[in-house]
Amino acid sequence: MSSGVNQDNKSRAVVYRPDVQRLTRIANLTCGVLVLIGARAIALGGWLDTVLVLLAFSVTVVGRHLIRRDRTELAVSLLLGVMMALVSVSLIANQGLYSGALLFYPCLLITAGILASRRVFIGMLASMLVVVAYITWLSVSGAQDYVAVPHGPGRMLVVSSLLVLSAVAVWLLANDLHRARQHLEHEILELESSQASLNHLAQHDPLTDLPNRLLVEQRVDAAIRSAEQSRSMVAVLFLDLDHFKVMNDSLGHSAGDELLCEIAARLKSMVRGADTVSRQGGDEFLIVLSEVESIEALTAVVTRLQLLVAQPLTLQDMELVVSLSIGIALYPQDGNDFATLLKKADTAMYQAKSSGRNAFRLFNEDMSADTYARLGMEQDLRQALARNELELHYQPIVDMQDGHLVAVEALLRWQHPERGMVGPDSFIQVAEQSGLIVDIGTWVLEHACEQMVAWQAEGLAQVLISVNLSAVQLHRGDLEQTVRRALERSGLMPGLLELELTESMLLHDSEASILLLQRLKNLGVKLAIDDFGTGYSNLSYLQRFQVDRLKIDRSFVQAIIDNQQDRAIVTAIIQMARSLHLHTTAEGIEDEPTRRVLAELGCDCGQGYLFSRPLTALAFQFWSR
Repeated sequence: MSSGVNQDNKSRAVVYRPDVQRLTRIANLTCGVLVLIGARAIALGGWLDTVLVLLAFSVTVVGRHLIRRDRTELAVSLLLGVMMALVSVSLIANQGLYSGALLFYPCLLITAGILASRRVFIGMLASMLVVVAYITWLSVSGAQDYVAVPHGPGRMLVVSSLLVLSAVAVWLLANDLHRARQHLEHEILELESSQASLNHLAQHDPLTDLPNRLLVEQRVDAAIRSAEQSRSMVAVLFLDLDHFKVMNDSLGHSAGDELLCEIAARLKSMVRGADTVSRQGGDEFLIVLSEVESIEALTAVVTRLQLLVAQPLTLQDMELVVSLSIGIALYPQDGNDFATLLKKADTAMYQAKSSGRNAFRLFNEDMSADTYARLGMEQDLRQALARNELELHYQPIVDMQDGHLVAVEALLRWQHPERGMVGPDSFIQVAEQSGLIVDIGTWVLEHACEQMVAWQAEGLAQVLISVNLSAVQLHRGDLEQTVRRALERSGLMPGLLELELTESMLLHDSEASILLLQRLKNLGVKLAIDDFGTGYSNLSYLQRFQVDRLKIDRSFVQAIIDNQQDRAIVTAIIQMARSLHLHTTAEGIEDEPTRRVLAELGCDCGQGYLFSRPLTALAFQFWSR
């Protein structure tokens, strides 16, 4: 590659190279002038001039032939050298410095300066000076007596011809040089434009055209210097779109890119000219607010940003509402350089996500401790898999009419060596953020299937084993293989496995998700919607995903006796499920009156402390007897 670059640079160094046609015209014109001069020499009987003109004419013809063969460099060198020699001989042998041939010297110099190399030009100039000095010496020493030729029509013809030849040649070459200069200026402009484009690409995100991390770092440094003078604050906002991966995987990457561009445009429309909106990558954005006067003013700006982003938008004929999790770090209290402020804004953003998303948090030092704690839990969780610290507890699901066992839900627990028994609410989010949920989910699925087969071997009736899925598992491409492998290894009948999904996981019913769940249904696996009623309840996805069961969230169940609105919601869910031929399970039943009301409403199954708390495998085995 380097040789190619060097070659390109060499080619650019040759600014001007006349074409063959132009040089041929000059050669033809020279031949014409030599014919006129030769005719005059013959008429005057000057044999030396005649011989010289004939030699010059011959050399010009040869040069013309070389030019037409595209050997211009050789032709130019030959023509200039021979013409220089002929002119010099004519000067020395005839009138010296009084000779009209002296006019040829400037013409030759101009031609050499344009067509020949620097070495040839300097050599010709030096030779001309030597000839002039020699002629002067000959005249002064008396060795040669140079007498001026009287003016007449013949001499006028020679001088005029030489002047015309010089003028025409110079005009032709100068015209070519002018065009070459224009072309060069155009190339320089294009080069400058290309350089500007490269500089822009190096500092901007190619998708949204927002400044990238390199440029935003420079602007943060400039904002900090300005804030030092004005004694104001600089705010660095770290923004992350909530549930973007789900939307991107469901709708497709092109729709995801369109969404990012729309969000970028909305964010940019909200800030001042002195502020900066930057895309860091993926679904992460940075906003740098300069000269922030107060926390109150900052809070107002962030609130307006959230409201603007939350306005509905339509992608692929689907209306979406997007939310942001925002972390904020301030100069000077949180740091005085870009790297520190970025790190702390990132930490605050994760706190906002942990609080339930669609929120913003200002950094404080306690967050660093929380971050370290989260990292520590992540490391402990990695070791928990290797150390067999995870275990499953099982909660019965019974028939609401006669109380017989219908299904068992597998619930994950972590027997931490220091913290004791830890529930999933304490570590599932860390597992999802770190990607460990995939391995943990596989472990849960395999152990639950194996445990059900073991119970069946002990005489347990054929009941469903229900396993919860994470959104991360659903949107990974190997879920089908994971389920198929768990069934094959355990020997469990597919019809006895029920996978529980949340409504939010089915919010964007992409074709990929539909096909995946259809393949699971084709295996014989059943599907249930957990916590139904708390999310985006939609009749269409119940049909599209071929759902088998709705699990009514405990928030509606526990107040069903006293709260008429909750009772109405539960009644509507049961009636809707019945019309769609779906089974219903009420979660969180803790007393007999609640069970009785749900049974009267037509709910199929129940789950809660009234029947049993989650049990170990051994305890469940005794309970089932």
